[in-house]
Amino acid sequence: MPLKRLQQDVKTRWNSTYYMIQSILEQKRTLCAFAADHELPASMTANHWALLEKTMIVLSPFEELTRAISSSSSTTADVIPTISVLKRLLSQERDTDARIKTMKSTLLQAVNTRFGNIEDEPLYSLATLLDPRYKDRCFTNEEAAMHAKNALIQEVEKREKALETTATTALATAADPAEMVSHAKASGSSGHTSKSTFMMMFDEVLNKEQEESEGGIIQTSALVQVQAYMTEKLIPRSENPFQYWAVNNSRFPALAATASAFLSAPCTSVESERLFSTASNIKDEKRNRLLAERAEMLIFLKKNLTMFIK
Repeated sequence: MPLKRLQQDVKTRWNSTYYMIQSILEQKRTLCAFAADHELPASMTANHWALLEKTMIVLSPFEELTRAISSSSSTTADVIPTISVLKRLLSQERDTDARIKTMKSTLLQAVNTRFGNIEDEPLYSLATLLDPRYKDRCFTNEEAAMHAKNALIQEVEKREKALETTATTALATAADPAEMVSHAKASGSSGHTSKSTFMMMFDEVLNKEQEESEGGIIQTSALVQVQAYMTEKLIPRSENPFQYWAVNNSRFPALAATASAFLSAPCTSVESERLFSTASNIKDEKRNRLLAERAEMLIFLKKNLTMFIK
């Protein structure tokens, strides 16, 4: 039999409460037998055990969400969708919610207090729109989604101008004046497995009907790119959004440039903290003469070998 220990609740560990309850439920029979043998003055009743089981079910989406956003591949685009799914789960009323309704409402209120204005933050809203797995399907506020789309169009217009300036500068550097005239004339003539409750709720949110595009708007190049991108189907959540933009860079050049700017930001500091922990384990008092180049190589090998083994 493997050695088992009860987990402790630690304030600085996000999921420690869930793991503590999980370890207690795993050792339910052992704990009950120990309490009976030693005639403890206080022991848990059947109602207490049932309440713990329901509490574990409520906290399960939080644990899954924490693991998802703490991974090395998570980005700022994952924040709004996960919060939207979490709100839906907590607001649903089930027959098994007896005695934990207050707990769910308190958790929902805490989520709204902490993340009530998350959809109004440009970094998170634009990153969500630029992720082909989510786009505008996870916004709970239609007005916030509209503002995000308008802001996205403005960002794409800026990237278009930057790309045009870069192309013009490169052309002026590489070609002589005669060739530049011919290029200008030419350009002037040419036209422009079983799923958890958390994952099932994700599918429900992402499969909702897409909003119809507005009419009567001037069809700029940026707007055409954004509308064409938004009308396409979502890619599966298991696929890599960066791979999508690498493939579709030629179709949406300005959008791809905007996506590279917003999707590259991580949504938590967990991965950077892991990197510092790895560095502290590699370079310590006994190995204090490691050169920076050699330490960086060891950190790279440790991280990638761990990912390969997994």
